[in-house]
Amino acid sequence: MKELESLDAAFVIDTFLLLLIGIGPKIALVPFLEMTAGMTESTKRRVRRKMLTTAALVGVLLLILGGVLTRLLHFSPGALGIASGIILLIIAASMVLGQGNGTGGGNGGAHGGGGHGGGHQIIGRDPMEVAVFPLAVPYLLNPAGIVVLVTLSAEASSLAVLGAAVGVLILVLAFDVVVFRWATAVSSKLDASRMLVTEKVFGFLLAALGVQLALNGLADVGVIHLTGH
Repeated sequence: MKELESLDAAFVIDTFLLLLIGIGPKIALVPFLEMTAGMTESTKRRVRRKMLTTAALVGVLLLILGGVLTRLLHFSPGALGIASGIILLIIAASMVLGQGNGTGGGNGGAHGGGGHGGGHQIIGRDPMEVAVFPLAVPYLLNPAGIVVLVTLSAEASSLAVLGAAVGVLILVLAFDVVVFRWATAVSSKLDASRMLVTEKVFGFLLAALGVQLALNGLADVGVIHLTGH
């Protein structure tokens, strides 16, 4: 991640792209559609609001308190990167290897959705619980986002840099709102098989991101050396 010593256009762009991966809709969209497939429209909207507000609240708290947490719990951003990479690999493996019932399986009822949500059992659960876990965390606010937010909090050199990060976070969250509102409106018209293929492709990409997070963490703690790191 770019050194947080100055506030410039490159920092803002880098932060936006990193947060778009870490708390953007890419990872959470397919699980959201799959898990809400059997729910009523009103329940889908409630799940969407709960998911977005939970991810936003946790994200803001990490951005504000992440630096304090690293000192209190005595872990480095590198150690966080390694742990996050491992968890993201597990999530990616569940997306790639899981059977998945797509977005069209409406037999799960209002409390079930269309499947197991990438390895997370959701049948019979309260939709609001599903909105918090696994939809808000770790799908919408995923391990990559946690690393970025905690690192920003721990290494920001000034309040201006931290304020810019908050602004970028708000922008990404606003984008999430637009995307998930659209997804809720058109979910019944989406082809289940195409969404399943999309989930598998994203799973492979997430696996690569998980490996990169772990490698960056190992480099940060001095275990390995990455060219250009």
